[in-house]
Amino acid sequence: MTPVDTAHLESDGIEPAKSFKPGAVALLLIALGMGGFAIGVTEFAAMSVLPDFAKGLGVDEPTAGHAISAYAAGVVVGAPILAAFGARLPRWILLIGLMGLFAAANTLSGLSPNFETMLVFRFLSGLPHGAYFGVAALVAASAVPLKFRTRAVSTILMGLTVATVLGVPVVNLVSQAHGWEWTFYIVGALAVLTMALVALFAPRDPPHPNASPLRELKALKNRQVWLTLGVSAIGFGGMFAVYAYLASVLREVTHVGSDILPWVFAVFGVGMFTGNLLCAWAGDRFGFKAAAGVLIWSAISLALYPLASQHLWSMLVVVLFIGFGGGLGSILQTRLMDVAGEAQTLAAALNHSAFNTANALGPLLAGTAVAAGLGWASTGWVAVGLTLGGLAIWVWAWLDGKRVIAGA
Repeated sequence: MTPVDTAHLESDGIEPAKSFKPGAVALLLIALGMGGFAIGVTEFAAMSVLPDFAKGLGVDEPTAGHAISAYAAGVVVGAPILAAFGARLPRWILLIGLMGLFAAANTLSGLSPNFETMLVFRFLSGLPHGAYFGVAALVAASAVPLKFRTRAVSTILMGLTVATVLGVPVVNLVSQAHGWEWTFYIVGALAVLTMALVALFAPRDPPHPNASPLRELKALKNRQVWLTLGVSAIGFGGMFAVYAYLASVLREVTHVGSDILPWVFAVFGVGMFTGNLLCAWAGDRFGFKAAAGVLIWSAISLALYPLASQHLWSMLVVVLFIGFGGGLGSILQTRLMDVAGEAQTLAAALNHSAFNTANALGPLLAGTAVAAGLGWASTGWVAVGLTLGGLAIWVWAWLDGKRVIAGA
């Protein structure tokens, strides 16, 4: 693969400061992970209550899926813009500002009087998502030795996976009892808590003296950056194609009641949590090659999904397996640190732009398949196609990296 030059990482604050102590690192990672938890709740709980807000706002479920895509579109747009133009700010101040915008937009989502307004506020909610994760990943990586970067980055994403295990089921129960709006009110409160924790525990490091939007835009000239983003944008689409309509499949095909839904989503979360741990280890051990293994696993698991959809017990097993694939994110995040040169902030944020391109593309294509009359279980076959597309891009990136080495 492409040779990894770590010299730029130290200049960008990726090499740890010697004054960091284990206790300080733990508090920092908890603070950053809380933001990941808030983002995970809004991203995944919004999907789990999709049938409820569809009914509440007077639209059908495939149309309601456009609110998921609107959020994802906000991430795609917001990540590069906010990351590039926030490069001159100290990272701790930027993180607090991003969470402030996130809190306000999610609270307003819960107050939406109609579906059109909901689309606007979901788009605004997505704007700070990618920049937050990207900047938080760089801050986390700066607190540990380089050989543990993937595991440090995975702790930020751990907040997202914990959200799928605990946050989404709890919020789903609250929303069933008090209304879908509470999904977004709770997220707003979690975002405010994150702001307070970051203010307390994030290091007061100054911005890089040469930081500028122009410097960050250098990432866009790097083919390996684009190929890595392509793996994320297409490969992750499979998971979202299934997850966005999981509640509908469980109700219409598996024929389970609403009381069972939170537990199935919790099983998915357990899979994501476990996969995040295993993939972080694999990423530190095998680097970018680990991404291929995750994509192959995901393709097999997603191919089993339509076959498993008739029975709850088989759905629980397959949903757990599909969740394992969520650990791909930390591997790709670290890969971007290796290939982005001096444009660390923008490249890190763009990973979540790509991730949410997948979040927009997966539900859109899956919803199109359902609307065309192919049935709810067809979302699984759409998911397989997207995952194999991500694997094809990985092969391209691998071969391109070998070509670069041969030409060096």
